[in-house]
Amino acid sequence: MEATAMNLRHLAREVSSALERSLVRMASAALIEQLASATGLLTALVELPLDTEALRVWAGQAIARAERALAEWKMWEEKHRVTA
Repeated sequence: MEATAMNLRHLAREVSSALERSLVRMASAALIEQLASATGLLTALVELPLDTEALRVWAGQAIARAERALAEWKMWEEKHRVTA
């Protein structure tokens, strides 16, 4: 995923929602911390112009971190799915 302000905003929303659900579902502390870290970093980066190499590098790393955290959340959620 390209590090654009729009992509960062959308990903931040998705990770934030996953964080909220992980808290309600009582996921592991490690998973919650991963999602919280990714959410915070993305939220901060959304507020900054991505016009320097350093911020573009941070944005790329934040996207990769967020995508890993989301993948882990989705696996956890699937494993702990409640069936009626």
